[in-house]
Formats: sequence, structure tokens, C-alpha cells
Amino acid sequence: MSYSDTFLKEILTRTKRIAVVGASSDPTRPSYRVAHFLSQRGFDVVPVNPGLVGETLFGARVVASLADIEGSVDMVDIFRRSEAVPEIVDEALDVFPDLRTIWMQIGVEHAEAAAKAEARGVDVVQNRCPKIECPRLFGA
Repeated sequence: MSYSDTFLKEILTRTKRIAVVGASSDPTRPSYRVAHFLSQRGFDVVPVNPGLVGETLFGARVVASLADIEGSVDMVDIFRRSEAVPEIVDEALDVFPDLRTIWMQIGVEHAEAAAKAEARGVDVVQNRCPKIECPRLFGA
């Protein structure tokens, strides 16, 4: 997938609240490191992981699913296998009518789910990492 720097910058500039699906409490896991980075960058991170419900990560309570998030989010950042993406995208589109972005992490892609989100006016990024893109686009 090829995305212009302008497109990625626009997404990361307008995004304030991010649901991280597959967030981990293990500091050695990429999903932990990325969510931690995003929270330190000033994003409001909502960790989503049914196995960690009730724990606190990055100053926020972990929820089991996107439907358990109070209020809306601007972006859903997916740290799950590609085959899990359609279900996550469907839930995101159902519970967040104002969702702006679906972001799939490195190694995560799903063309049909991406097309469905884009048809609803949601921007989609696949196989990229905001922890890499933020410093590259905005500096350290």
C-alpha cells in the first residue's frame, strides 16, 4: 500500500482519540509499545483486549470490545491477525458513526474490509505503524 505523506499527516493531525484493538500489558509486545508511544504523544488511547478488562494501561481502563467504549473515537488501530479485521471493522462502523480512520498495523491487511470502511467515508491505512509514521512526518 502506498499512502502520501499528506494523507498520513492529515489523519495523525486530526486524530485525538484512538481505540487500540489487541493492546497488550506486556511491554515487550509491539501493541504495548505503540499504544504507550501514542499516549505519550498526547493521543487519548483506549486499550481494547477482552483478556485484560478492568486493568489500567496508559491511564485508561481496558475494555473488552469497541462497543464497551464510552463516547466516540477518531481512529481504530488494529493489532490483530488480518482474518480478524472484518469483524472489527463491522463493529467499528456500527458503534462509531463518526469514525474517521481504520488503521491496520504492519502485517495486517484486508482489502474487502478496507473497501467497506472506505465506502462509508472512513479513511483506511493498512500495513503501517503510527509509531513509525509520527516521528517520520513530525519529527521526534
